[in-house]
Amino acid sequence: MSRSGTRFSAWTETKTIAKEYRVNERIRVPEVRVVDEDGGQLGVMTARDAMDLARQRDLDLVEVAPNSVPPVCRLLDYGKFRYLQSTKEREMRKTQKTNSLREVRFRPKIGVHDIEAKERLVHRLLSAGNKVKVSVMFRGREIDHPELAVKLLKRVNDVLQEEAKLEQPPKLEGRFMSIILAPAKAGPVIKSVEPKEDDLGLGL
Repeated sequence: MSRSGTRFSAWTETKTIAKEYRVNERIRVPEVRVVDEDGGQLGVMTARDAMDLARQRDLDLVEVAPNSVPPVCRLLDYGKFRYLQSTKEREMRKTQKTNSLREVRFRPKIGVHDIEAKERLVHRLLSAGNKVKVSVMFRGREIDHPELAVKLLKRVNDVLQEEAKLEQPPKLEGRFMSIILAPAKAGPVIKSVEPKEDDLGLGL
């Protein structure tokens, strides 16, 4: 499978602030539209008057929408704002690094069309940063033929080898045999599933 965003609310201005933006004397346009610390509209004024107003309130003048005409600036405590933004970014990075485990189930005698549909689902889950538990569920005497599950799991792993790495080899748990695939953003890609007898827990 190939690998193939004139009125501004306080919320909007916070979202549109870029990592690099002008503050106080670095704002060199002649006029700006000013928003106060509570999100209230103060109207259009010269950049100099806006900076004087910011100083009177012991705040900074921050350009939050440079592409607007005139640019939009907000009165805020720049140091406090940067601290809060840094904290928020750290929390977002922690969240992004926490991969959730999703499961996709197959049956031993599943049809080719259904296999391909489920492989596409596994691909989408991996692309979203999730780990995926690929399971084969046995019913009745199907469990007497574990080689069918091994073959199916090997196929899924091989098809997704470019975007997935094998984190857990085939493991039999009750009536389920499963592997765990993780997004292959780091580390070597394991191109095939070659389970050992101990991994199967079958003593074959």
